[in-house]
Amino acid sequence: MSKSKDEDLDYIFEHEMSRRDFLLDSLAMGGLAAGMTLPGQAMAKLAEPPEDEVVRIGYLPILDATALLVAHAKGFFEEEGLKAAKPTLIRGWSPLVEGFAAGKFNLVHLLKPIPVWMRYNNNFPVKIMSWAHLNGSALVVGKHIKASTFKDLGGKQVAVPYWYSMHNVVLQMALRDAGLKPVIKPQTATLAPDEVNLMIMPPPDMPPALASKKIDAFIVAEPFNAAGELLAGGTMLRFTGDIWKNHPCCVVCMNEKTVAAKPTWTQKVMNAVVRAQIYAQENKEEVAHMLSKNGKRYLPMPSKVVKRAMTLYDETTYAEPAAIQNKAEWGNGRIDFQPWPYPSATKMIVEQMNNTLVGGDKTFLDKLDPDFVTKDLVNYDHVKVAMEKFMDWSKVPGIDPANPYERTEIVKI
Repeated sequence: MSKSKDEDLDYIFEHEMSRRDFLLDSLAMGGLAAGMTLPGQAMAKLAEPPEDEVVRIGYLPILDATALLVAHAKGFFEEEGLKAAKPTLIRGWSPLVEGFAAGKFNLVHLLKPIPVWMRYNNNFPVKIMSWAHLNGSALVVGKHIKASTFKDLGGKQVAVPYWYSMHNVVLQMALRDAGLKPVIKPQTATLAPDEVNLMIMPPPDMPPALASKKIDAFIVAEPFNAAGELLAGGTMLRFTGDIWKNHPCCVVCMNEKTVAAKPTWTQKVMNAVVRAQIYAQENKEEVAHMLSKNGKRYLPMPSKVVKRAMTLYDETTYAEPAAIQNKAEWGNGRIDFQPWPYPSATKMIVEQMNNTLVGGDKTFLDKLDPDFVTKDLVNYDHVKVAMEKFMDWSKVPGIDPANPYERTEIVKI
């Protein structure tokens, strides 16, 4: 890799995970149900929310956090009469979960499977309050493997950001459809032609690992896919939003005790979040620059990378391989923003989690009723009030104005 390419990748290491953060994540990723640094009883003891009403956001430097960051940047919290602290950038999922559990943060975005684990394995009173975005992830392959379909990943090494993530779920759906078998083996192990070896890797490490051929592909949230393209010489194999129409990924979460104790405060927070989603959907290029290190520096990425991640989604650019196959029918974007937490998607996620290979123990899923989870895990009240106050969210592609709160999940691999 040339010196200029090394310099391009410098942004990644500005926020590279500390060894402690990586070890914490490794424990959790080895099986959230088995390895988190906070056991269930300890987490439950930390469940009391703080007394003050300052909005305290914790986030990872990915576009999944856009709604929370835009609400802060545009002053939407203040316009609701709330005080909001500067959002805190966290470098790994485990430290973010720990901070949320300890009450350091009262508003976070989490990979949707994480609240499932927190509530039903660790008895932590987390509530999903809304979706954070739609789509916004993809599978990027190194040019050194010349892959054009999922079948070409046989015998290859693929990185995912977390075992309990939408990325792992969707990837394995596609691999099974291609007749391939996901496995978890040491990277030095010999793989059968139909095996795909999965490993956990922090998102900032993925583009340089791909560029140096340490991995063959990765699947992750934006803007790391755009970084893989622009800075690591990667090729987009398929957008996840072109596989599962308008799928959720990260969700906006609060402590259930806060929601119950402070309904007025909670409603104001959700009003700001819904407004921010509308603003992000209608002003993607502006928001991309604002979030980038060339703007207000919420993300360590250059503006050109973030803008690509939010706006570039056309069949001509991504014709070879055919990374976009359903846009003409679905009309969705590379990433879109709408807050409604569709029960049908929650049910599908719980069902698919049982079919997904992960490292560690996932027996907590055995007794989970997907229909119960859709009613118990998600709070629909506050987001619906906000959505009925700020109606422009209904313009997002794929939403049926005649029936905006229900849908049928569509998967086309």
